[in-house]
Amino acid sequence: MSWWLLILAGLFEVVGVIGIKRVSVENNWTNNLILIGGFLVSFQLLLQAMETISLSTAYAVWTGIGTVGGTVVGMIFFKESKNPLRILCILGIVACVAALRFVEQ
Repeated sequence: MSWWLLILAGLFEVVGVIGIKRVSVENNWTNNLILIGGFLVSFQLLLQAMETISLSTAYAVWTGIGTVGGTVVGMIFFKESKNPLRILCILGIVACVAALRFVEQ
């Protein structure tokens, strides 16, 4: 259950990052609500997940999901670079984050 909470926390971190981008383009209540709401939900889920998952693993997985998610969202919706080396690096992050799940004791 904690791993599902951690994955959701990472996905809501991506929502918060989308909010940051939207606020940078247009600072309004809706975009600020996306930013603040995304991170509040993310932090709450991360807190719950860390009751049984170690700090180092939970934080690495959470930031990994946020990093990959933010990068993919940037490439798809904000026309950021889709350089093959960049995509290879993203796959490397995914592999390392997945590996942490299997070495967590």
